[in-house]
Amino acid sequence: MSPIRSWLRAGAFSLTALSAAALAAVPADEAAQLGGKLTPMGAEKAGNADGSIPAWTGGLARDAAPVDAKGFLSDPFASEKPLFTITKDNYTQYQDKLTPGQVEMFKRYGGTYVMPVYPSHRSAALPDAVYAAAKRNATHTSLVTGGNGLADFDTAVPFPIPKNGLEVIWNHITRYRGGSFSRQIVQATPQADGTPSLVTFEDHFTFRTNLKDYSADENKNLLFCFTQQVVQPARLSGNVLLVREPIDQVAEPRQAWMYNAGQRRVRRAPQVAYDGPGQATDGLRTSDNYDLYNGAPDRYDWKLIGKKEIYIPYNSYRLASTKLKYSDILQAGHINQNLARYELHRVWEVEATLKPGQRHIYAKRHFFIDEDSWQAAEIDHYDGRGLLWRVAEAHAMQFYDHQVPLYAMETLYDLQSGRYLALGLTNEEKRFYNFGYQASNADYLPAALRNMGVR
Repeated sequence: MSPIRSWLRAGAFSLTALSAAALAAVPADEAAQLGGKLTPMGAEKAGNADGSIPAWTGGLARDAAPVDAKGFLSDPFASEKPLFTITKDNYTQYQDKLTPGQVEMFKRYGGTYVMPVYPSHRSAALPDAVYAAAKRNATHTSLVTGGNGLADFDTAVPFPIPKNGLEVIWNHITRYRGGSFSRQIVQATPQADGTPSLVTFEDHFTFRTNLKDYSADENKNLLFCFTQQVVQPARLSGNVLLVREPIDQVAEPRQAWMYNAGQRRVRRAPQVAYDGPGQATDGLRTSDNYDLYNGAPDRYDWKLIGKKEIYIPYNSYRLASTKLKYSDILQAGHINQNLARYELHRVWEVEATLKPGQRHIYAKRHFFIDEDSWQAAEIDHYDGRGLLWRVAEAHAMQFYDHQVPLYAMETLYDLQSGRYLALGLTNEEKRFYNFGYQASNADYLPAALRNMGVR
């Protein structure tokens, strides 16, 4: 049985005890636009007025380009050339389609920071069962406990027709990522002069209904399970992070544990949340910077500004090419932008402002989320003085053979230190993502960490 069918057979997830505080879903006649005027995921199906953003016609086919024996994807758009390149000398001409963070990158790294802009392709495509679940969610799913949880939610994307900023953020948090996968990836934290510092991770990620022993009763507040084991360097090898992510993290805080291979001990890790430091990141990202944004949304007020057209990284197959070495990508200040690909796309724009009395190192976050995939594309982070501090950028690509929109890599630029973090590099690894990974609840319990992390 396929993972998608198992999700649907598992039935919709419901937090009925919390439904008293629920906010209403959209009416049936509005939801009927999904698959008609709107794409099945809620994006505008039509292109823009001048045709620079095309209409969505179903996304990339599963056989869009060859896939090698190790699972690495070929570039369906390899023959295309940039329409133009945005540089320090001309960025003001395009400033209405740039984020504040992108503008600051031109100002700080104008000698090397460029944005090659290519023809736009709306490549996002997902399985039919995910489309069906999103349409069902539109009329059933609601926010509960002040917006920090979901009631009557199935599979992915609870609010394909969002009415506020928090619903947009929940779409990013719960978006479809293939159900269950394993991957070996590299994280880089180059010094200001470009000297690389690499960490290799083995990640395992499983959404609740893809657990082999999933139980709707036992896992009623579970969203997904995640482990991250350090493979290299030797001094960190064997350390493992385990996260069991609840849907409502206010009612039930995130459960996290760390296995320290040197001490051979498993400890609870309550710091793996909010602005706690990310594992092996040299202090360059917070726990909730992973996947550009993750975790409980309760510390911020969320404002939906609307939709706009901006240049975002898209169809970034070149950055994932096995023909590249990590040294080809990593350089001082930022990645090699000549390898990047930007396209004009519509995004949802959301501002998050820290609530009075709450604590976080980011006082404000400015989100730009792709309308077709619900993936965050750009996020600007501001400190307590109101100064732009960190610029997050995700280089998206469609994993067309599995109908999964994901990232080729994600970057987080620290404008104050002049350093950055790049996460998700796979160019020199032995295999690409494994979407056939299967796991049970027992594989995501603290007792399993010791066996995973033995050196």
